[in-house]
Amino acid sequence: MEIKISQWKLRSWKLSDYRSLAKYANNRNIWINLRDVFPHPYNEDDARDYIRFAGGKSPETSFAIATSDEAIGAISLRLNEDVAKRSAEIGYWLGEPFSGQGIATRAVGAVVTWGFNTFDIVRIYASVFEWNPASCRVLEKNGFVFEGLARRSIIKDGETIDGLTYALVKNDS
Repeated sequence: MEIKISQWKLRSWKLSDYRSLAKYANNRNIWINLRDVFPHPYNEDDARDYIRFAGGKSPETSFAIATSDEAIGAISLRLNEDVAKRSAEIGYWLGEPFSGQGIATRAVGAVVTWGFNTFDIVRIYASVFEWNPASCRVLEKNGFVFEGLARRSIIKDGETIDGLTYALVKNDS
């Protein structure tokens, strides 16, 4: 898969991305806003393992956010199952040197469109940590609506914090 978003693109992971993935992912400011399955420090072995994992999934739902030269972030949809099978969770992060340029906003918009057109889903949602207002703005710029506050539902870096849920329903987009 490849989707052009301005001068950047969303594309399938390549094993050769492991150096740039490790370079941008090995950042506490990235880690602090992600689930604990995302390690810190993040090394080249972690990057290789993730690329193999993402590339081995069918259907492919995890992609690199990239320049023409390197991967600078990641975005994925996690398709739900069973009674929630028409929903998917979106997750994303972007290397710190690239923040504030609208890249994450464009990436989320592109993946939402792709996800609704590719899968039989009607709802895409995101869980955001209370201390990450930038991620809330990315979602809101893409039409996501704040659905709720899960009080003291997340423990990260030894702190118990609130979780925020945003969602976009297909007919809303």
